[in-house]
Amino acid sequence: MDISPQKFLSIKEVLAYSLGLFGFQLIVGFLNSYQAEFYFTAMNANLAVTGVLILIVKIVSAAFDPVVGNMIEKRGKLKPFILVSVLPLFIMTVVIFIKVPLAGVGLYAYIFFTFLLFSMAATLGDVPSCAIASSVTPNPTERTNLVSLSNTLKAIGLSASAAVIPVVCLIVPGGSAVVTQNGAPDTPISTLEYTVSAIAIAVVGCVFFLFIYFFNKERVPYAAEKMSFRDMLGVLKGNKPFMLVIISCFLGFGRQIQTGIAVQAANSIMGGQNYLLIIGITGGIGGVISMSLTPLLIKKFGEKRTYIGLSLYGFVMSLVTFLVGYENIAVMLVLLFFAGFQFGVVNILPVVMATDSVDYYEYKTGKRAEGTIYAALSLTVKVTLAMGTALGLALVNFSGYDIALGGLQSEGTKTMVYFAYAAAPGIFSLLSVFPIIKYDLVGKKKLEIAAELQARRGAENP
Repeated sequence: MDISPQKFLSIKEVLAYSLGLFGFQLIVGFLNSYQAEFYFTAMNANLAVTGVLILIVKIVSAAFDPVVGNMIEKRGKLKPFILVSVLPLFIMTVVIFIKVPLAGVGLYAYIFFTFLLFSMAATLGDVPSCAIASSVTPNPTERTNLVSLSNTLKAIGLSASAAVIPVVCLIVPGGSAVVTQNGAPDTPISTLEYTVSAIAIAVVGCVFFLFIYFFNKERVPYAAEKMSFRDMLGVLKGNKPFMLVIISCFLGFGRQIQTGIAVQAANSIMGGQNYLLIIGITGGIGGVISMSLTPLLIKKFGEKRTYIGLSLYGFVMSLVTFLVGYENIAVMLVLLFFAGFQFGVVNILPVVMATDSVDYYEYKTGKRAEGTIYAALSLTVKVTLAMGTALGLALVNFSGYDIALGGLQSEGTKTMVYFAYAAAPGIFSLLSVFPIIKYDLVGKKKLEIAAELQARRGAENP
């Protein structure tokens, strides 16, 4: 049986969903890139301790992901959770970038609890916003295209904060310069510049995020159901394709290191914090191109071979980028651009595979479990990002990195920071391949499942 070619999504809905994810990731990317550096610059927090705290918060807040997933299962609707999440998300984004007169244990306790509140607010919006991709259309091809476009804008949003802070530095009186003639930063980004940037990003991000609530429609039938946490574990245990994706994400957690130490890499390798705009976006553009091409790669090779191929490519290109080195900045940027092609794997394919696994579970059991599956995916993304950030910050701290030295760091420091930024992601990309070798929810099998589900729904709703 062929699946229906019917189109369900309007251009307005596609753009609304894509811009919504862009807005959410604009906020998340701002924290990922600048949070640790803000604590270090404004409040003298230790980078390694901050990285550990971020990891602990992510693990602790991960307990909230299944809670949100369970609430979604009971309610049977996704959009209301996005609406509820926006106000606390806005408030905590700003609060985190306000300097407080604390030190020692008090400072680290403050960092822990404010970031925990932010993480819980983010979870309340993240789980349903991702899950909506599986409910707006039953057509798997249309869904894959939606995930590709939306996650492309999502990746752009993740890096877009790097363009905001330099603008704020130009607008705020006495703003920090990018770099002086001797290669050392004139002044670090100030507390006021961080706070103004946080307000601007929180406003834009939350407004865009609300587009999903106002303009997207949940079409795929999703019955509310009381589900215990034990039942939720049963959903995951009975979904082998999804569990392979989760294992792969954990093995590849170090692919996330770049996001967590991009500011430190820009400062030490290129000589100034605001060079993040160049070093971050260079690799980001490669990732965006990769994500825009992912639907074509999936159509030709399938999810499994695309995942494996891009991961192996990432391993090779990351090692080449590191071995060539950072002495010639132009060459380094070109190599970082090509190495960035591997990140289509990180940003798109796990989401595509998760949406397919929702169909797989419905095919096996007759029930959908968006809440459970996307709660697990959200938890995985957050914890692996925190693990990557913690590892990256630990390496930066161990290298002897000093914010005040800018591009005058020792060669040993530069080499270790560059290894963490350029080479480590590729090594973890290679590790992520092994579980996907057994992933088989592709090609004819996936289309047959989609066709069967459409037939069942048609019979139930003649």
